[in-house]
Amino acid sequence: MPKYGLVIDLTKCAGCRTCTAACQTQNDLEPYERWVRVQEVSEGKFPSATKRFLTVQCQHCDKPVCVTVCPVRANYKRPDGIVMIDEDRCVGCKYCVVACPYQARIFNEERGVAQKCWLCYKRVEKGVAPACVVACPAGARYFGDFEDPESEVSKLVVRRKAAKLRPDLGTEPSLYYIRS
Repeated sequence: MPKYGLVIDLTKCAGCRTCTAACQTQNDLEPYERWVRVQEVSEGKFPSATKRFLTVQCQHCDKPVCVTVCPVRANYKRPDGIVMIDEDRCVGCKYCVVACPYQARIFNEERGVAQKCWLCYKRVEKGVAPACVVACPAGARYFGDFEDPESEVSKLVVRRKAAKLRPDLGTEPSLYYIRS
């Protein structure tokens, strides 16, 4: 069984937000609804300070807190590693929205449900990469199977020393970031 995830090369990301727009288009989201957020991060001190862009979205954790806190089991993890929300079961309690340490969920007021990145699971099931990966003009986003040691994402993690966001939380994210 595959274990899907992403590697994001922060050295290539220009902060253009094409990944956000592609996600919004793919999932028919309103302009204010963002399942993929691009944050500007400053590093260093003046006069040698630099700016970097960090894309944040559902980390598709191996130990997802959102699944644990959901009182109606609307949140679940698929065998392929993709964390999902069954919107028909969601009662809108927002426990998962609050519990997510990556602030990767939104609450859709109109529908009364929590929402987040689904890693374009319908595309993935057809053998097509997520919309954010395909749309990135800088080629900063990589999608693949971490169970396959020969996959591009597995090789990038080793070769480029990609790291997880907030490993101290113990959630075991399936997204890795390349910083240098």
